[in-house]
Amino acid sequence: MIYGGGSILKNGVHAAIKKSLNGYTVLEFNGIEPNPRYETAMKAVAFIKAEKIDFLLAVGGGSVIDATKFIAAAAMYSEGDPWDILAKHKHVNAALPFGAVLTLPATGSEMNNGAVITREATHEKLSFMSPLTFPLFSFLLPDAAATLPQRQVANGVVDSFMHVMEQYMTYPANAPLQDRFAESILQTLIEEGPKAYANPANYDAMSNLMWSATMALNGLIGSGVPQDWAVHMIGHELTAQFDIDHARTLAIIAPSHYSYNLESKKEKLVQFGERVWGITTGTPEEKAKAAIKRTVEFFHSLGVATKLSDYTDVYKGTAQNISSRFTERGWAGLGEHQAITPSDVEKIVEMSY
Repeated sequence: MIYGGGSILKNGVHAAIKKSLNGYTVLEFNGIEPNPRYETAMKAVAFIKAEKIDFLLAVGGGSVIDATKFIAAAAMYSEGDPWDILAKHKHVNAALPFGAVLTLPATGSEMNNGAVITREATHEKLSFMSPLTFPLFSFLLPDAAATLPQRQVANGVVDSFMHVMEQYMTYPANAPLQDRFAESILQTLIEEGPKAYANPANYDAMSNLMWSATMALNGLIGSGVPQDWAVHMIGHELTAQFDIDHARTLAIIAPSHYSYNLESKKEKLVQFGERVWGITTGTPEEKAKAAIKRTVEFFHSLGVATKLSDYTDVYKGTAQNISSRFTERGWAGLGEHQAITPSDVEKIVEMSY
C-alpha cells in the first residue's frame, strides 16, 4: 500500500482497506508528497525490490497515484536510470500491476495512464504515459474527502477545470459532441465545485466534483480533437522552481496564455463564453475577453490567486529561465498548432507576473 501523509489514518480509509485485505500480506510505504518526488519514488522502488512485492495499491489523491505509476514502471526498468522514462521518453516494457483508491478529486489519474514526477535535485517536473500504467481498478471515495482543507478542494476544482480547457480551448474541429461533453463538465464544476469548497462534507457535491475530475482526463473529451497542454507545460516549471501547488500554477498561466493567443483561440473562447458563462453581448473579441475574465473571477471565488507575484516575491527572471529550459530541451513549439515558441512562453509568463 502506497500513500502520502496521515489523512487516510485519520479518516478511516487505512483501517477499512486493511480489514478488506485480511489474509493478504500487506506492506506499506508512506510519505509520497504533493507533486511527487523522483527521489521518494526511488526509495519505494528499492523497498519493492527488497521485499519482492508483486502488486501495488495507491491510496490517496493524484500525486500518490502518479507516483505509483512511475514506481510500477521503475521497479521493472532494467535499462539504466528510470529517470530516462521521463527525461528521454524511454519505452516502458513492463510495469507492476496496481490499483487505486481515490480520496481526493483533482487529477483524473485514477482513470488514465499518465503521471507527472518532480526531480528535486534538478528542479525538473516531467511526465510520461504508457499503456502498461493504467490502474487495473479504481475505487472513488467522496466521503473520504469530507475532511479535506478548502485549499485542496479548490485545487481539485481548478485542476479539473484546466484539464478540460487544455482539450477544449483550441479551435473548432467539427466535434460538436466532444465540445458538449467538455462544456457539461465545465458547467458541473462551476455549479458543484463551490458547494464542495464551502463544505467538503457535502457528499452529493463532492461526488459530482470527484466524477467530473475523473471524466475530465480519462480520454473521453480528448478523443479526435486538437489539444493544447501549453498551460500545463509552463505551469510544471513554476512548480519545479517555486513548489507552487500544481492547480495554482495553471490558474497563474491560463489567463495570460488565452489572452496572448486570443486571435487563434477566439472562436472557441466565444463559444466557451456563450455556452458556459452565458455571455451573449458584445463583439467576438469582447466576448472572448469576457470569458477569460469570468474564468479568473471563478478561480478567485475559490481563493485561488492568478498572478505569480501572489505566490512569490522572487519572480523576476522566471520567464527567461523557463524559456531557456524549453530551448535546452529542444521544445520548438507548444500548443495545438505547435506554434508557441520559447520566446512566446517568455512573454506569456511575464504577463502572468
